[in-house]
Amino acid sequence: MQVTGRSSRTAPARAIRAAGMALLVIAISPGVGKAAEIVAPKEMRGIGTIDTRFQSYNVEMVEVTGGRFWKPYAQGGGRRDRYSYRPPIDLANPRLRKLAGALGPAYLRVSGTSANATFFAGTDGTPAAPPAGFNTVLSRTQWHGVVDFARVADAEIVTSFAVSPGSRDTDGAWTPDQAQRLVDFTRSLGSRVAAAEFMNEPTLAANNGAPVGYDANAYGRDLKIFRTWMKRASPETLIVGPGSVGDSASPSATGIHTRDLLAASGPGLDRVSYHHYNTLSRRCGVHDDPAQALSEAWLSRTDVALAVYRGLRDEFEPGKPIWLTETADAACGGNPWDATFLDTFRYLDQLGRLAKAGVQVVMHNTLAGSDYGLLDEKTFRPRPNYWAALLWHRLMGTTVLDARMASTPAIHAYAHCHPTTKGAASALLINTSQRGSRAVTLAARAERYTLRARRLQSASVQLNGTTLALTDSDDLPHLAPRVAPAGQIRLPPTSITFLVIQDVAACR
Repeated sequence: MQVTGRSSRTAPARAIRAAGMALLVIAISPGVGKAAEIVAPKEMRGIGTIDTRFQSYNVEMVEVTGGRFWKPYAQGGGRRDRYSYRPPIDLANPRLRKLAGALGPAYLRVSGTSANATFFAGTDGTPAAPPAGFNTVLSRTQWHGVVDFARVADAEIVTSFAVSPGSRDTDGAWTPDQAQRLVDFTRSLGSRVAAAEFMNEPTLAANNGAPVGYDANAYGRDLKIFRTWMKRASPETLIVGPGSVGDSASPSATGIHTRDLLAASGPGLDRVSYHHYNTLSRRCGVHDDPAQALSEAWLSRTDVALAVYRGLRDEFEPGKPIWLTETADAACGGNPWDATFLDTFRYLDQLGRLAKAGVQVVMHNTLAGSDYGLLDEKTFRPRPNYWAALLWHRLMGTTVLDARMASTPAIHAYAHCHPTTKGAASALLINTSQRGSRAVTLAARAERYTLRARRLQSASVQLNGTTLALTDSDDLPHLAPRVAPAGQIRLPPTSITFLVIQDVAACR
């Protein structure tokens, strides 16, 4: 497992791995009262760490500039009318800033398909139309808004650059003029680009704004130019890539494959990145049954995608940390249930799986755009996944534990040291069964946070029986735990429970 930073062999990491831990005695059964112990507490141990900005999010470039984006289902979004125009997102909105800030520190990635053909205005005067070879204009005022938002939200900026015909010389090679403008302007505002992917999703270059006929060799040539320029212009910026999507263990003959991109560009990435969605939404012609959203086959798609890109990392950039820079349940704006509690099981299970597997950063798409946003794009009010993100942020720290809780088809179990309380650990137990409760035996007293909803496809969620909502003054509510004494407790059907336990050896 990779640790935060460039070295994985720090003394703290060795100490974590060597430490024992007495946390929980977990017992899981088809029904209460039939439990059988499956975990030996003394075997629990720390297995690695994740980035302090592990849980992060995207604001699409098209949200910043304004333009056509995935039309929400509530507004009639469907296959025949997939897009709608929206004005630029109001990054100065107090509610948006407050809710994003509650998830900090994080990475804010401003990228997406439109970024590949977005012209950055070099002066305060914004052209009425994009120059030839570009599709959209990003004004200095809009980017200034991104920088201000990131500062308030305790977020580091991640982005990508234009690769469309307007960003190229007469021979078709990429030129850094546009990227230089953006980096210089960001620096002039007292900020920086913390990390950058050369382009968004080069595996889909044919539909992503790149020149006609763009292939892996062209990408390799351009990435070498990009690396040389970046090391000179902004050496503090991490070079991340390739930001691919769509690869499989047995790739088809269509499209550009990540293997070919990495072979053509050569080594030199600071972080290896990829994108993953479990599926395409019905906007793009895929009609999945929401009944499968709680199945192991659905949730384990996270593992299948990671295995592909981790294998490529091991072959071409061995030892480099892995970032998942764009993810949600369904591409093309999300499925109808992505704005409901049903998707919260995938959201938290994905974070748990990836942290345990050593992925350093996971950037959810989006913060507040279309149906997969953590927040409603019109009101900026929290959706169920936002409340889940807030609990993860407050309870699951950067030290990942092997809690020796064997996940079953119904129960998924993860554990981390608590982010702020020394000596405490948090266990995340996800019961995906729609019918059966599960018994859990605690070896010690714990604080319990249980998420449930009256209906799985509900836009609201309850914490320990109380519906979560902002206060009248737009403040976050108090997320109060209940005391769970030592002994047996019950995990209700389709529930998500965090347990916080004190005096954990591996977290001291």
